[in-house]
Amino acid sequence: MSATDDPKLTAAFAAFDAANAADPRYVDSGADEVPYELLYAQRMTEELNRYLPEAPLPLRLAARAQHLERWRSPREDYPMDREGYLRWRADLKKFHAARAGEILSEVGFGAEVIERVAFLLQKKRLKRDDDTQALEDVICIVFLKYYAAAFAAEHPHEKVIDILHKTLRKMSDRGRDAALAAELPEAVRGMVLEAMKGA
Repeated sequence: MSATDDPKLTAAFAAFDAANAADPRYVDSGADEVPYELLYAQRMTEELNRYLPEAPLPLRLAARAQHLERWRSPREDYPMDREGYLRWRADLKKFHAARAGEILSEVGFGAEVIERVAFLLQKKRLKRDDDTQALEDVICIVFLKYYAAAFAAEHPHEKVIDILHKTLRKMSDRGRDAALAAELPEAVRGMVLEAMKGA
């Protein structure tokens, strides 16, 4: 039985989606207005399936739980400086790992899978663990495909290029190739190519 046929995987996805469906923020999916994090989670799964069709079970679970209930820990709850941002990001990783673990336990997963999902969600051993790197690659591809254009519209060009440069540095060579092969908005593609000169 493949990972995609695992009934517990299906149950976990349904539970993650039910949790994310409570997001009060709605966004246009192109077909309907849907909860923001619900759409994000589904996009993560779609991109992982495209990027790594044979992804192991913990990686599939981590991708779906990447932004699990993120609205419950808003950026505004932390100081609006770099130190506050870094604290927020660090706390988010722990929060997502803990919430994912609770849900995975409820649907019947054991400690080994739960611990591995937590490891991935906390981005441990990035650049050294293949699954952590694959998760980061997919996160970056999803950002570039669906969210970078809106981010670019709200910030100075120099800041956008700097952020894209940092994004590309976190990716593997394969991830960067996949990003360029993806259907990126043309403006984003141009900025990615510009940022790649220094990546």
